[in-house]
Amino acid sequence: MKTPRYLLHDRDSVFADAATTIGGMNMQTVRTAPRSPWQNAYAERVIGSIRRECLDHVIVVNADGLHRVLTAYATYYMQSRTHLTLGKDAPISRRVVRSSIGRIVVTPHVGGLHHRYDRAAA
Repeated sequence: MKTPRYLLHDRDSVFADAATTIGGMNMQTVRTAPRSPWQNAYAERVIGSIRRECLDHVIVVNADGLHRVLTAYATYYMQSRTHLTLGKDAPISRRVVRSSIGRIVVTPHVGGLHHRYDRAAA
């Protein structure tokens, strides 16, 4: 995997602590303007979605638990969560099944926090 050329970040002091590591990776840091979260709108949007739809509803005990929850949420987000900009489809597209075939089957995601509804084969 290729290392990105730039790291866009806000003015949080944690990035100052990691400056030597980032520089050693041959990455250039680009800081957003003060008090301007809209300059990093895509990151702010996905972080907000993760908080509202996932982390606000679970108790995370340790780093392994957080990794497990975020991995499950990322799988749900890419395979099952619908997006208006994608015509109410998921980023990894699903096939459309006629409504007259099969009964509806519920598949829980993220430990039952979210669900996917599909039609079972007849």
